[in-house]
Amino acid sequence: AAALKPAKKFKPIDYPKPDGKISFDKLTNVSFTNTYHGEDQPVHLVVKDMALQKSSEHDVYAGPSARYCPAGVYEWIEEGGELKFQINSQNCIHCKTCDIKDPNLNINWTVPEGGGGPAYPNM
Repeated sequence: AAALKPAKKFKPIDYPKPDGKISFDKLTNVSFTNTYHGEDQPVHLVVKDMALQKSSEHDVYAGPSARYCPAGVYEWIEEGGELKFQINSQNCIHCKTCDIKDPNLNINWTVPEGGGGPAYPNM
């Protein structure tokens, strides 16, 4: 998090689209991990201050959570003309990157119920 710099200091990166042969979209890659989440487990990803998330993570750093999370857990969506920080916790592969990389250390990752995580059976 300490190495992250404001977005205005950089040009946006144009990431190529996945080709489906060598490179894949995030959700396809998440499915490869075989991570299981119980439907009724307590929330394990908590944003401490949503106002700070908007004013800093989005407005200053251009929402890096959507890029540093390898599983597409975080996204900024427009809902009713307002920006909303959406957490797709069912995609989480328990890497803890968000707890480390969030510019304000505003996302708190805790061990999910049962201590689940990726299970790469084909590796």
